[in-house]
Amino acid sequence: MGKTAFVFPGQGSQRVGMGLHLLTERPDLLDTYYRAADDILGIPLSALCREGPEEALRDTSVTQPAVFLTALATLDVLRDKGLEPDLVAGHSLGEYTALVAAGVLDWTDALRLVRRRGLLMAGVNERIPGRMAAVLGLDLAVVEALCDRVTLELGQVVEVANDNEPRQVVVSGEREAVERVRAEAQDAGAVKALPLAVGAPFHSSLMSGIEEEFAAALDQVELRAPRVPFVSGVTAGLVTTAEDVARCLRRQLAGRVQWTGTVRTLAEEGVTTFVEVGPGKVLGGLCRRIVPAAAVHATHDERALARTLSAVPPAAGSAAGRPLEPATPGAAV
Repeated sequence: MGKTAFVFPGQGSQRVGMGLHLLTERPDLLDTYYRAADDILGIPLSALCREGPEEALRDTSVTQPAVFLTALATLDVLRDKGLEPDLVAGHSLGEYTALVAAGVLDWTDALRLVRRRGLLMAGVNERIPGRMAAVLGLDLAVVEALCDRVTLELGQVVEVANDNEPRQVVVSGEREAVERVRAEAQDAGAVKALPLAVGAPFHSSLMSGIEEEFAAALDQVELRAPRVPFVSGVTAGLVTTAEDVARCLRRQLAGRVQWTGTVRTLAEEGVTTFVEVGPGKVLGGLCRRIVPAAAVHATHDERALARTLSAVPPAAGSAAGRPLEPATPGAAV
């Protein structure tokens, strides 16, 4: 039998009401994670997840811990049913939940880091207004060449931020430069070139100014070597030490998300089943297009979760009901 990878989504998968299906089945999650997260961060995160408003949930500093929290609760439900991953990976923000699943981070530390990360990233956009856009239907090399040319012509930053799958590339940078790349991509034959509703030029060199400050936050938490094999989206390779995890998380802010390479590495390691753990189903679609023969499952609503629990067998020797690290409320970040 092939291996199973749990993959965790990042920003863009958020929606009002996410995670409600988990609380219906497991009301204990409300105290274990949601109310504990409210106390830790000092914001009504649980209410924002359940009720919105949507505008507040789009705030990067809220979106990131909200998506993390929903994916964390979903992970608990899967483990409670005996499902365990053979390998884990996450798309950008999703790496933090993947690292909790791998035993690298306590979830409370990961939550604080995610909140700090979101605040720092949102602050960049206040100083240097930027945006992101998805280019569909062009090869990576073509989009890279467009970015290089536009940067040279305008003297503004625009770079490839995400290599999501062979024909989906996300660019990030200053607004005028991103808009120029969108226009030129369509002239070059792109199927679509769509602006993304995100609050900053993520995964571009414009984010490099916050790396040192975020590194200081990383230095305050304990990182352990992965107990479950973890594939980094920064390197698209296996990461085996706590020191290398820290380096990847620092580089992640301004570095490219190599999701195509990450999924191919998982497949090379024997993964034939991908479970997207958390809100949304975009990540599973990317996995399906990168590895068409793989089985892909979602957990974003009650029906998807039920199908996944029915289709994916429990891990051999798994201890159903094993809890994650217990919550210990701390200072707001």
